[in-house]
This record gives sequence, structure tokens and C-alpha cells, in this order.
Amino acid sequence: MTETYDDGNIFARILRGEIPAETVYEDDHTIAIMDVMPQADGHVLVIPKAPARNLLDAPAEALGPLLATAQRLARAVKSAFAADGVTLNQFNEPAAGQSVFHLHIHVIPRFDGVPLKPHSGDMADPETLKANAEKIRAALG
Repeated sequence: MTETYDDGNIFARILRGEIPAETVYEDDHTIAIMDVMPQADGHVLVIPKAPARNLLDAPAEALGPLLATAQRLARAVKSAFAADGVTLNQFNEPAAGQSVFHLHIHVIPRFDGVPLKPHSGDMADPETLKANAEKIRAALG
């Protein structure tokens, strides 16, 4: 059974300006924000502005800009944090780990031998998120 898009999800509310977020990048089609429960310093979420529950129901025309922004952010995050690599995660439906039902891509800097922190319910310090966002914005140019 295909689930429907719920425009009350937290990312839809962020896109409408109802909830604040630490924005790193924005264009006509996408926004990138700091994950408030980061698995590593510099963990960013890339979100299309088009409403889509996940990849399975996203309009095809939203995917190109989404992936282009994810690539741009992956390069910036890797540079900003002098990371050894970058993990991009994208989940579809609860069985696959999706917990916010608006399509998004996690961009997470990675370091050799350093495991990811759990994606817990603990929110990061807003000042740390702001400082990490500044590093990424500087790397974006």
C-alpha cells in the first residue's frame, strides 16, 4: 500500500517557515539544513522543495536538482571538516529506517575508524550547529 504525503511533516513545516532550521544552502528547488540530531559534526539534510513522501513517489523532475545539491553539499562537507569520506543516506518507508516522511538525503562526513553516533532523540547544541553550518557555508564559497 502506498502512503500519501502529509504536508504537516517537520520538513514541510520548515519549508513553509513555520519551524526554524539552520539553513546551509537554498536554491529554487532544494534546501540544505543542519540535522538537529547529527550522527557526526557537519551532518546535513538535503531536502527538495517539491512535496514527496520519499524517492518512491517523488516527481522525476525533482530528483536531478536534489542529487546536484547533495553532491555540492557532500563536497563542501568533506572539505569543511577535512573528512576522509562522505556517506549519503536516503531511506524509504519505516521498514527502511525513514522517520520523517518528506524525501531527504543525509550527507554525513566520515573519518577512518570513527563510527557514526546513533541517531538518537538528543538534540545538538544550537551554537554548535550554527558553527558547523558556518564552516559548510564557507566551503560552499
